Amino acid sequence: MAVKKFNPLTPGQRFRVAVSRDELTKGAKPEKSLLTTFGTTGGRNSDGRRTMRQRGGGHKRRYRFIDFKRDKQGQATVDSIQYDPYRSAYIALVTYNDGEKAYILAPKGLEVGQKIESGSGVAPENGNCLFLAEVPLGAILHNIELQPGQGGKLVRSAGVSAVMMGREDRYAVLRMPSGEVRRVLLTCRATIGTVGNADHNLEIMGKAGRNRWKGWRPRVRPVVMNPVDHPMGGGEGRASGGHPRTRKGFKSKGAKTRSKTKASNALIISRKSK
Repeated sequence: MAVKKFNPLTPGQRFRVAVSRDELTKGAKPEKSLLTTFGTTGGRNSDGRRTMRQRGGGHKRRYRFIDFKRDKQGQATVDSIQYDPYRSAYIALVTYNDGEKAYILAPKGLEVGQKIESGSGVAPENGNCLFLAEVPLGAILHNIELQPGQGGKLVRSAGVSAVMMGREDRYAVLRMPSGEVRRVLLTCRATIGTVGNADHNLEIMGKAGRNRWKGWRPRVRPVVMNPVDHPMGGGEGRASGGHPRTRKGFKSKGAKTRSKTKASNALIISRKSK
């Protein structure tokens, strides 16, 4: 994969950096049986009151149902690699031997026509889904379950992966993309490989309008607000506003928000690396 830069024929193209989508299957259309539509809220709740700022507008999108569980036994063939407007990763349309179709997260290196499997006794190859009890040490993983049968919850965004470091009792020890080392039950499933579209973080919108297409409205900096609107507002001239805070007055940078009594703290061996 690579990124594309553009000749500045327009001001919006001058700084734009886009991801090359060469690995997507040309001419592939979304599978209609796996599509649905969601309405947009514009950041408003059921009473019509705005509870989330900076949201609204945006292009129409159709949601693709993704098989995060990967619990169907048997072999499947990759039909196409497609773009998904609801996530940073690319997705793959696969067809099982009985004709059933499903979308899965497309790992790096997955190709059209490749055979993938899931279940017990499956080879630890790219795109295959297997139980953590059968994953070899040092393997690269994504789409990891937290509870058996729940479906993948961890390591799903573009370009990320976890590493199988070892086993302790009934747990697998995994190093997460953040550097955190934690335990996950051996009866949980995970998929071999790194999530594709690794250059997603290099993309630069180039103009505010592209963010409007994604449903993001302009953001007003707190330091230019009035005191009635934000704790950091007010002051004479270009006052910095003191320590960064939220609208409710809580520190917004560096303050720890994780509960000390959270049950899953017992499963975390070491926190994120700085």
